[in-house]
Amino acid sequence: MAFEFIQQSLAQRKHQALLRQRVHVQQSSAREITIAGKTYLNFASNDYLGLADSQFDAQTSETGSRSSSLVTGYQSCHKQLEEQLCALLGFESSMLFSTGFSANSSVLKTLFSEANSTQSCAIFQDKLNHASLIDGALQSSAKHVRFNHNDMSHLRSRLEKSPAQHKLIVSEGVFSMDGDTAPLNELYPLRDQHKAWLMLDDAHAFGVLGKDGLGSCQLHQNKPDILVITFGKAMASQGAAVLSSKAFIDYMLQFNRDYIYSTAMSPVMVNAALFQLNRLLGAHQQRDKLQANISLFKHLCDEAKISVMPSNTPIQPVVLGSAENVLQVQTSLQNKGVWLSAIRPPTVPANTARLRITITAAHQEQDIHELVRLLEAHL
Repeated sequence: MAFEFIQQSLAQRKHQALLRQRVHVQQSSAREITIAGKTYLNFASNDYLGLADSQFDAQTSETGSRSSSLVTGYQSCHKQLEEQLCALLGFESSMLFSTGFSANSSVLKTLFSEANSTQSCAIFQDKLNHASLIDGALQSSAKHVRFNHNDMSHLRSRLEKSPAQHKLIVSEGVFSMDGDTAPLNELYPLRDQHKAWLMLDDAHAFGVLGKDGLGSCQLHQNKPDILVITFGKAMASQGAAVLSSKAFIDYMLQFNRDYIYSTAMSPVMVNAALFQLNRLLGAHQQRDKLQANISLFKHLCDEAKISVMPSNTPIQPVVLGSAENVLQVQTSLQNKGVWLSAIRPPTVPANTARLRITITAAHQEQDIHELVRLLEAHL
């Protein structure tokens, strides 16, 4: 029978407790979510500052850009957002993408395309990097070298052994499944010592880290050679930006097929991103509240002897091991009115299935007390 592998694969996924399914969300905020008529405390949102609960007048914007950016789709709002991001983050040039996945993957496969296959190139990636970064490297012509998570000795060894002329180190500001941060104080010197470049995906740091929420770049005097930020996390919008030197962005404009052949980002979403960016910059109280909520959660978990992975960011994972176990605990918590994510392989390594708990500025103290009380009862 043709394509019988489809049903076989689905059956195997279900048997392994790895079958993915969409959930129809009727209403949601950074604090609560309503599904099938029932409202839960929401600990599965990336809206870390609670900025999605805002009113943006979309009627003032055109719905479509009408063309790709290199035809007639690049409008004043696109230019304004790019220039504002460059001024804030200290880069010469930038370009917008509709998704962070497209930004990450297309940059890597473009920089090391088949046109450069005669060059000696290597990409050095943290083993816990996002799927978009892994996919981009696999589609490139560069040698793909993985180093153990945040292990700078392992990275140094890999760099020293590599004969590549063009070396790119790729990491994340905040890792999306573990919640820990990249050791930038060690990454920058390694980059310089080996005459490499550093690409940083700051999706989960932008808006959260730094005095003004500008992410990893605001925490260090150095900057990566290529920075990717996304608008769909703390900024509570949609889209992404790649920031770098003018020469690099000009190179992407010539050869990045995802950018060249895609309709430009909708002006509605660009203007929404501009609106949310300005709110994010002024969200000092929200960032203070977020940090207080994270500290409270960690303190209560410590008192309850609940093992949480080391993280000072909104992402607070509790590793339970098997996919079956994490699904059972997730269901039990849902029955008690708490909604959170059960993350299973292949998103995370085998035997590290986890509850991915995300804390936001919108949570109240009693919400966090209730979450920890239920976790203690079910773990």
